[in-house]
Amino acid sequence: MRIGHGFDVHKLVPKRKLIIGGVDVPSDRGSLGHSDADVLCHAIGDAILGAASLGDLGKHFPDTDPRFAGISSLLLLKNIVDLLKKCSFKIQNIDATVILQKPKVGPFVAEMRKNIALAAGLAVEQVSVKATTTEGLGYTGTGKGIAAHAVVLIEKE
Repeated sequence: MRIGHGFDVHKLVPKRKLIIGGVDVPSDRGSLGHSDADVLCHAIGDAILGAASLGDLGKHFPDTDPRFAGISSLLLLKNIVDLLKKCSFKIQNIDATVILQKPKVGPFVAEMRKNIALAAGLAVEQVSVKATTTEGLGYTGTGKGIAAHAVVLIEKE
């Protein structure tokens, strides 16, 4: 068994969608990034890659490659899981936390879990998504950014 940790952060800007866990969360600002800038999927993807010692998201999907411009991070996550399978690993569970002052994402967590489970080939029960604020402190608390942490447990098949 191996454990991987992932972390990602994106700046929040006007005129961008706020995609979290594959869900378009209604907001006046969204994540800035080369892909759809889904901070939750990016953190999970990095955790999976880290657990298998396969590098990071930037190694596999560089922001200098036009093929990944605007791409769904759920698709990137699926590609990471396919790579994991080629290395004879399988995911046991995913535990992730979104850090964002507003909007509140609690009403969307069930859909996020379903999307991530589908992309990763898991049961929904193997995917945990939580959300928290930073009580108005730091870049997430002032609404300047969004962050996510993820921990993934994998094992050899």
